[in-house]
Amino acid sequence: RALGLGDLLAGVPALRALRRGFPGHEIVLAAPAELTPVVRATGAVDRLLPASAPGRAVPAALDWTGPPPDVAVDLHGNGPPSHRLLQRLRPLRLLAFAHPGTPEIDGPPWYAEEHERDRWCRLLTSYGIDADPTDLLLPRPPGPS
Repeated sequence: RALGLGDLLAGVPALRALRRGFPGHEIVLAAPAELTPVVRATGAVDRLLPASAPGRAVPAALDWTGPPPDVAVDLHGNGPPSHRLLQRLRPLRLLAFAHPGTPEIDGPPWYAEEHERDRWCRLLTSYGIDADPTDLLLPRPPGPS
C-alpha cells in the first residue's frame, strides 16, 4: 500500500494478522520508503518494498524480484488498478475485495462507509485469517519526543 502514515497505521491490525496467519513467511509491504521506521515498529513486516505514486494513485509497477509471492494482499483499495498490479506478480493466492472490473477475484464486498482498519480486518477474516481491529499499539520510540 503506497500511501501515507495514516494509511499505514490503519493497516497495522491487518499486517499483524498476516504475521500471525502466515508464520514462517516473509511479510513484504509495498509502501513509501520514508515510512520504514514506522513499518519496523509494527513488528509485523520483514521488509519494505519501496513504492510510491502521486496522491492516492496506485504505483505503475513494483520492483519485485525473485519468485512470485505465495500470497498477495490488496490493502490499497477496491479497484482494478491495485488488483492488476498484484496480479502481475503472479501470486499463488490474491486476497482482495470483489470488483466488477476484475471478476476473476472472488473476494468479499467492499463497503465504502467502513473504517479502513475494520475493512482490512474484515478482508482477512473473510479468507479465514483471524484479525483484531483493536491491535493498534506501537512501542514507544526511544528517547525524548
